[in-house]
Amino acid sequence: MRTVVRFYSHLQAPVVPTAYAPPVPRPVSLLGSPPVPERADATRNRELLLRTARALLDEHGAAGLSMDALAAAAGLGKGTVFRRFGSRAGLFAALLDEHERDFQAACLWGPPPLGPGADPVDRLVAFGHERLDLLARRGHLVREADAHLTRGANAPAAFARLHVRVLLQAAGVGGDVEVLAFNLLAVLEAPLARHVERAPDGPAQPSPQRLAAGWTDLVRRVVRPGG
Repeated sequence: MRTVVRFYSHLQAPVVPTAYAPPVPRPVSLLGSPPVPERADATRNRELLLRTARALLDEHGAAGLSMDALAAAAGLGKGTVFRRFGSRAGLFAALLDEHERDFQAACLWGPPPLGPGADPVDRLVAFGHERLDLLARRGHLVREADAHLTRGANAPAAFARLHVRVLLQAAGVGGDVEVLAFNLLAVLEAPLARHVERAPDGPAQPSPQRLAAGWTDLVRRVVRPGG
């Protein structure tokens, strides 16, 4: 039976496949619902806006990235910016989506231990480490995009549940692995993890390093209890 893998974006509705297997390496693309065709000038404007937004973020931080500032820096009308992204939260969702797609590609086709070729337990540990690192480095994008993402389906969550479930099954875990995958992912998507940034250890805000160590301990206790 042929298995299907779909590549999910924050900006599309989830279509959950019924089975998963590592695909033959191919160019990274957004699978599932095809993107809406756009004119060449619209494509250029989108790329210009995202490139300019990244530059403003690097220079001024999230507080300095407004729709007005982006329009002025890109030399485009404010209406063009709003038509493209809908809102400031939509702009941050588009920026976050680029990192999400890179993360998914690394899970599917990247080198081990995150990608194929490693022990499934090691891949699961690496999955959590990379996810926490992404949240630590791009937490500002997650926070600013939340208002946009909660209004629609979070398709990457469907990808993550499927990926973790398959790794649990490959590791020989029995029981309801679908619920177990959901519970494990809740640890990574908890408010603490979603809002932590690189900072010294402290009782109110564990560092990314402590969270990563806690994830490793949790995975090994769940997958290989008593081991």
